[in-house]
This record gives sequence, structure tokens and C-alpha cells, in this order.
Amino acid sequence: MTDSSEVDTSRPHAARIYDYILGGKDWFPVDKEAGEQVTRIFPHIATQARANRDYMHRAVRLVAREFGVRQFLDIGTGIPTAPNLHQVAQEVAPDSSVVYADHDPLVLEYADALMHSTPEGSTAYVQADVRRDSVLDSREVRETLDLDRPVALSLLALLHFVPDEHGPQELVRSMLRRLAPGSFLLLSHATADFDEEGQLEGVKKVYDQSGTPVQLRGEAEVRVFFDGLEMIEPGLVPVHRWRPDGPTTISDAESCVYAGVARKA
Repeated sequence: MTDSSEVDTSRPHAARIYDYILGGKDWFPVDKEAGEQVTRIFPHIATQARANRDYMHRAVRLVAREFGVRQFLDIGTGIPTAPNLHQVAQEVAPDSSVVYADHDPLVLEYADALMHSTPEGSTAYVQADVRRDSVLDSREVRETLDLDRPVALSLLALLHFVPDEHGPQELVRSMLRRLAPGSFLLLSHATADFDEEGQLEGVKKVYDQSGTPVQLRGEAEVRVFFDGLEMIEPGLVPVHRWRPDGPTTISDAESCVYAGVARKA
């Protein structure tokens, strides 16, 4: 484990709360307490988290299998949860290269799980905060990815942790401008559009009080992140409705997450 000078164990952290909700073991008592509080407010939170992970699997397979993408940049990785993105991509294409990025020091402690690449492919991890750091300028990205070739930029369940004051739309546009034509944006984002009982405002309050502000966005606000890109069918939809592998029993109110995949011309 990292020492207390690097990891603040006195306050819950979004990545560790998420790990607790997914049934992981890399959390501290404060994260468990926050996770249980969130679950009491929004009992579907574990369903939501799993639906988001399942969407990642489907989206990565799509761009690797149908569009031949072999390079992936996953920002806001979180604590490793198998199968991780590189495992999904390299199952389709063993020569895939993946760079993970996160700003939580605890994630770095478990980054070894993200480094188990196939011999043909490669993986790397960079500790960086997308709000302050230029991830694309990192040594890990420069050495692992060729930005003159298509890259799938993965921003899953990340941007609702980037309030408007940090200019998330411009952050995304800036990264996409530097990616080659044929690159993709894979994005999921929490929303209150389907939350008729107002439960997510309570969830937001838990995160806000933990020092990780949340900004829930409606469909029009999420759609802005895809401006100038070619949306892949079925467009921007509730996460469980994005090309499901089979019949789904999850309701929009249970997922409360939008998801989409788009291509840069």
C-alpha cells in the first residue's frame, strides 16, 4: 500500500468508493462508509457501476474489431477491475497498445495489474490529473502510442467529476484536436434525466462533501462532448441500451448514465 503521505485515508475517494461498490477490496473505512451511504440513497448504484463496465467492454470490442483501432488512452482508469480495458482490446487484437491515466496515488499501487500485456501489445500507466496535466504530452503516451495513427480516447464515468469551472468541454476538444483522423471518443456520463425521485442529488451531496464535486449533466450537455464527431449507432443513449449483447432488464432510472461512441473524421 502507499503511505499516508501519498494517500489521504481520512476522506473518501471516488475511485475507492467505486471499487467498494463493485465488490473490490482496495478501499478504506471512509470509502466503505461513503459507499454504503450512496447505496442507501440510490440502491441501484452497483447496477449502474456494472452497466458502465459492461458498456466499456462492448465499446472497446467494437472499435477494435469493426474499425481496426489498436491504440487506446483510458483516462480516469480507477482501481483495476478485471477484465481491464487492455485485456478486452488484446483479446480482439493482441497487438493493441493501451495507456492508462489516473490521478489517485492508490491506483498507482495496483498498476501492475494493468501492465500484464500480451507479447505483441503494450501497456503503460501515467499518474496525471486531466484537469491540470497534459496527458498527451506525458512520456508514457509518447513512448507507447503513435498519435499520428487513430487512438480510442476513453473517458468513462469521468467527466461528471469535472465541474464546468474546469472547462471539461474544452479539455475534451483539446485532446481530440491532437488525435489523428479515425480516432474515437468513448464516453459515459452520469445524468439525473431519468431520476424522477431525485435520489442522485443525495448521491451528489455525498461526493461533494467528500471533496470530489459531481456535476450531473443532461442529454444536451453530454452531447456537446461529441460536437464535430460522427456518432456511431445507436448514438447517445442510456448506457445499458448501447449495443447490448442481449436482452436487458435494467431500466433507465437504474442506470442514470448516458453513453456514446463517436469517430473523428
